[in-house]
Amino acid sequence: MKISLIFILLFSPFIVFSQIFNLQEIKRAEALAKAVTIIRDDYGVPHIYGKTDADVVFGLMYSQCEDNFKGVERNYLYQLGRQAEVDGESSLAIDIQLQLIADSADAIRDYKASAPAFKKLLDAFADGINYYLYKHPEVKPKVFKRFEPWYALMFTDGSVAATETGGIKLDETKAFYADGGEKIGAVINHPGKAYEFVNERETGSNGFAISPSRSASGHALLYINPHVPFYFRSEVELVSEEGLHAYGAVTWGQFFIYQGFNPHLGWMHTSSYADVADLYAEKMVKKDGKWYYEYDGALKPVTTRKLVINIKKGGKTEQKTVVAYYTHHGPVLGSRDGRWLALKANNRSYNALLESWQITKANNLAEYKKAMDLVSNATNSTVYADDKGNTIFWYGNFIPKRNPKYDFSLPVDGSTSATEWQGVHPLKEIVTITNPASGWIQNCNSTPFTGAGASSPDKNKYPVYMAPDGENYRAITAINVLKDANNLTLDGLIAKGYDHYLAAFDDLLPPLFKAYNEAPDSVKASLAQPIKVLQAWDRRTAVNSVASSLAIEWGTLMLKLLPPPKTDQESTFITQRIKALAQQTPHNQQLALLTAVIQNLQSRFGTWEVKWGDMNRYQRPADGITFDDNLPSIPVGATGSGFGQLPSFQSRTVNTNKRYGYSGNSFLAVVEFGPKVKAKSIMTGGQSFDPQSKNFSDQAQGIIDGKFKDVWFYKEDVLKHVQKTYHPGQ
Repeated sequence: MKISLIFILLFSPFIVFSQIFNLQEIKRAEALAKAVTIIRDDYGVPHIYGKTDADVVFGLMYSQCEDNFKGVERNYLYQLGRQAEVDGESSLAIDIQLQLIADSADAIRDYKASAPAFKKLLDAFADGINYYLYKHPEVKPKVFKRFEPWYALMFTDGSVAATETGGIKLDETKAFYADGGEKIGAVINHPGKAYEFVNERETGSNGFAISPSRSASGHALLYINPHVPFYFRSEVELVSEEGLHAYGAVTWGQFFIYQGFNPHLGWMHTSSYADVADLYAEKMVKKDGKWYYEYDGALKPVTTRKLVINIKKGGKTEQKTVVAYYTHHGPVLGSRDGRWLALKANNRSYNALLESWQITKANNLAEYKKAMDLVSNATNSTVYADDKGNTIFWYGNFIPKRNPKYDFSLPVDGSTSATEWQGVHPLKEIVTITNPASGWIQNCNSTPFTGAGASSPDKNKYPVYMAPDGENYRAITAINVLKDANNLTLDGLIAKGYDHYLAAFDDLLPPLFKAYNEAPDSVKASLAQPIKVLQAWDRRTAVNSVASSLAIEWGTLMLKLLPPPKTDQESTFITQRIKALAQQTPHNQQLALLTAVIQNLQSRFGTWEVKWGDMNRYQRPADGITFDDNLPSIPVGATGSGFGQLPSFQSRTVNTNKRYGYSGNSFLAVVEFGPKVKAKSIMTGGQSFDPQSKNFSDQAQGIIDGKFKDVWFYKEDVLKHVQKTYHPGQ
């Protein structure tokens, strides 16, 4: 009897993993697995083939888990507001905010009501992850022992910052709910923090579309360059017999191509600053122990919902219950000046995920526009090119209509119906650039009104909230490299996209040089050589450049003097803010910061004459975060994009003397849309997360140097570069 029991426990996955899959689900997953073929090419990129779209989704999720299950789980811990179950109290506030913003009950309802064909994709999404866990008992999830199909409906946008808060700060939510939501106008007590303009995580991107008139081949070209934390997405190809054939970058845990291309067209998303979410300042009244808010002269009751959050504390888990408050505008996220602030937004919706999927499947402009006509994507602008020679830019997608008499960049009065949204702008009304006569389109998270040079749209024809952002230095650089570009090839466009010019120093350095010229002789003597190096600099970073080291270290200190922006929109007026900073910072302070840089470099390296590549390094530690000056690393000539450089390599010291990259270029591609699509791509480090794999760092030098690998898009080419062929579970 004991032997039989031991045999069952050891050799029956049906019993051991019944909490993940029941027998019916196992049978369904095994049938899907047999229908899916995964070919890993020489770089480890999975090319996933199946008869149906659901087959391919199943294989995609399985392959994602093979590469980085931790990343898949981490993204859903975030989206579901359950990070405190792993991180403890440090993630409590963000979990509260996320659970306020997106209710899982809504996602469950959407799943149950979803169209049968789409429900198959949602089921395949969950089956692919669960089948991986079933087949890999050695993998120990932090929280999720089983993934549900509706999870995908909690993560409907693939961008790096997919949650819109209307400008409210996390500390405001934390303060409001610290006392059960009853503490109106709570004072936020926390230490002051310097504004880290340069060292903030990259949340931008570069997208270029080149018209046939500007390309060497006479075909449209597309340049894809998202700036996100390293290793944020995987590179994949998806092919089914139901018309799916797409290649590109997929965010961990999602089943659509976020940025990519197919045989006929391609798309590059950049983060949009269109005003898509608003805070409503509610006039509150407490009556008979209950909360009400004023609206058109009447009182409306506040609704509540209990949030139950598990918090890891040592080896135990504690539960915290938070009473969440809602008005008809949305969740109350905080308070200012005695008024509660309710958020109205479109952070999660069925149509947003459907739009992302339909974009992945679109094979011509009409199908692509039909997907975008759902106008449900709240965070992205889109640079587009196709095999008919079209180049198009759409600034945003989901943009609510509003009464132009009100300033929606700040909290608006929630007590009147005059401030309510008046529907959503159809696609044809948003800011668009179509086949510009200039022959090029650029978007670098900057105003669309300079996106195509002289062919750019007229800002006076659009409401301010549609495109409230200003210019940044990346856009200035992009315009300069594209405006006179002709006969562009794939490699030529890559070279343009890797331009190392730092346009911000056109504004930052002249006041420094003036300060030096007016300084006392003793100061001049101490800074004479560093100033001479900076004056001779061409303002392009390079591995062997001492000036790059001086400028970036000094510029980083200067930008810490920038006051925090008052609104999200103000933060986008980067060139104006930096120009003002350069002109208004006292001369002696600018020179003192340069002196501090010299002393710091002397302390760290024994000399201030440090070449940029000697201090700016790429290293991929096994855990992704623990850098070590004593371990091998690669010199990098690029820097972050905050100073206007097109490629981005955001680096910092992390208990080290040298700076190590952690964010910026992640997946890049360049595509030519001729009779047959031609493409090249590169990604940070490599496809694998296994330090023992040859694909862990085989692309590191390529992404640093801008030497892209060929994309094997057609199956006949894939079969010439096979590393491994298998079905999920094998």
